[in-house]
Amino acid sequence: MEPSVREPLVRKTSSSYRTFPESAGKRLDKEYLRSLHNKRLYLAAFAAVLGNFSFGFALVYPSPVIPALEAHPSPALRLDQHTASWFGSVFTLGAAAGGLSTMLLNDRLGRKLSIMFSALPSAVGYALMAGAQGIGMLLLGRVLTGYAGGVTSASIPVYISEISHPGVRGMLGACPQIMAVLGSLILYALGLVLDWRWLAVAGEVPVLAMIVLLCFMPNSPRFLLSKGKDDEALGSLCWLRGKDTDYAREYEQIKDSVRKQSRRVSCAEIKDPFIYKPILIAVGMRFLQQLSGVTCVLVYLQSIFKKTSVILKPEYDAALVGLVRLFSVAIAAVSMDKAGRKILLFVSAGVMLVSNLTMGLYIHFVPASQNGTIANKTLETSASLPAEPTNYITLIPLLATMFFIMGYAMGWGPITWLLMSEILPLKARGVASGLCVVVSWLTAFTLTQFFLRVVEAFGLEVPFLFFAVICAVNILFTGCCVPETKGRSLEQIEAFFRTGRRSFMR
Repeated sequence: MEPSVREPLVRKTSSSYRTFPESAGKRLDKEYLRSLHNKRLYLAAFAAVLGNFSFGFALVYPSPVIPALEAHPSPALRLDQHTASWFGSVFTLGAAAGGLSTMLLNDRLGRKLSIMFSALPSAVGYALMAGAQGIGMLLLGRVLTGYAGGVTSASIPVYISEISHPGVRGMLGACPQIMAVLGSLILYALGLVLDWRWLAVAGEVPVLAMIVLLCFMPNSPRFLLSKGKDDEALGSLCWLRGKDTDYAREYEQIKDSVRKQSRRVSCAEIKDPFIYKPILIAVGMRFLQQLSGVTCVLVYLQSIFKKTSVILKPEYDAALVGLVRLFSVAIAAVSMDKAGRKILLFVSAGVMLVSNLTMGLYIHFVPASQNGTIANKTLETSASLPAEPTNYITLIPLLATMFFIMGYAMGWGPITWLLMSEILPLKARGVASGLCVVVSWLTAFTLTQFFLRVVEAFGLEVPFLFFAVICAVNILFTGCCVPETKGRSLEQIEAFFRTGRRSFMR
């Protein structure tokens, strides 16, 4: 790279000084995008994101199950404070292990086979929980379903990003989050009518559907080209785009990009801004995403509602929040390619900030006699607390939680997954996506493991006020570090990071 190319233009108003050059934007012109047939692309994306459905289902499994097991008649299955904390958090530890193994699986097996591989631990995990005779089987089932979730978290966004084109990548990039949200909502709904064992049996259904459908779907053209399978890559792109389209032109662009990055990333190359900047941004977003508190809220949702004694029964409140979450992430999917990624991230973080602040201040200032709680009691004893509210002011925690989930689902939920798959360079995409998942779920494990202890020691308001501070940091991070990728091909995004312009930080 010539030094002159790496330097920004100073005191010049040239059209070339843009985040993405206009000439690059015409490489995949609008006429070509309009000519594409997307039905098979949508089918392949749907088959893949069934893994996210299973992930969302498994993630919030403790929400209705913990209250049931706290009152279980069998001592072998009854949860106390310590075991309830592990039952809620150990899933994320398994997810971190899954993300770590995907650093190898993504580049060895490929994106599609990695997703299919996740079906094995997922199916075994659900079977263990369905037939559990003791807490050990429950925890092992949680670890295995978490491991499967970690694999899919790292593989599915990359697979969808690599098979998509710029015209629909934003929408399809939100699908993993939509399906995870839908899985959580179905879990909440089924929890109203099914026993906890049958909930685990129901979790097997999307796993089996996913592996059957994926048998008929193509692998990523970019992955196939990176392995020297040019004919298979061309066939895959033809299947995804349609035979009567000008897919050969896109194929040549992808091939040229892969050729420039044919070697795996070395330790020396990590120092190149083209490599480390997008990795740091992706890892930072996943870290801040979890620090905002979403996993704690989802895992302990019914327990939180019991402690704040809201208007409806906690299980109905949880289902209502799941419905709001699904509606919000659907809005994000539709608007992501129109409004852009950054504006949604700003709005998302702002809504989460206000919601967490409201929740924390409500718990701190509203007397225990009004919110139906006993000050600083732990969540694990929430099953014995009165469920009937004494004042309509108890609508506040329900509304605050709904707006928090709405804000998260509109931006920091789906967009962090999408940007991870968009900005990571191809030669480091498999390893870096696994690293992002490891960081994300280790952070989630730490938060869910210590959440109950912090509540017991300092009160429920402290975690929510901490989450509010993190949401303010999210706003600053978005403004300073996150690039806008709306309407750009993966090749354009890589070229942008390769230039080293200072506009990267704008």
